[in-house]
Amino acid sequence: MIVTYNLKPNTPLTLEQIKRLDALKDRPIVFDEDCPEMTEEQLKQFKRVHPRREDAGPDRKFG
Repeated sequence: MIVTYNLKPNTPLTLEQIKRLDALKDRPIVFDEDCPEMTEEQLKQFKRVHPRREDAGPDRKFG
């Protein structure tokens, strides 16, 4: 089962949210037919769509 939450930007996590995240961090990744495990070669083919801040030039605006 997939559960999603929409968090408001710049709002600190509640204690309950932190506990849920802590409980999930050690669970294994479960691959399936919709999201199969990828090989190292497949992973290398991914290209970043949005550059990281440290990779962007000084003229790049982030907002």
